[in-house]
Amino acid sequence: MKPDTGKLLEKAERALPAAEALLREGFDDIAAGRAYSAMFHTAQAILWERGIRHRKHAGVHAAFGEHFAKTGILDPKYHRWLLDSFDERVLGDYGVDAELDADGVALRIEQGRELLEAARRLLGG
Repeated sequence: MKPDTGKLLEKAERALPAAEALLREGFDDIAAGRAYSAMFHTAQAILWERGIRHRKHAGVHAAFGEHFAKTGILDPKYHRWLLDSFDERVLGDYGVDAELDADGVALRIEQGRELLEAARRLLGG
């Protein structure tokens, strides 16, 4: 595994307990952002491992869908989760009246963990 790939996976892994801690404290909107971060860094990592580098969210989303979801290398549900989680992150970060459901955010955290595990299996580590 390339060093940058490992660093991104570590970053994704750190975002998950941060999201859980924020959720426990009632910061659902901020926790949603950390859950998305975990998914984003995981997607970025597996793309970078293949030499595909995008720093912007839209580029990562599109490349992840093209190279992993559409090809069946990874279950397409992960791409859907990434996109849905991004929408919730935007709502939580920028929405004035954002009301994210704690159970929904908890689900996103679990989805982030599942995506991270799938990425580790794919990358052999």
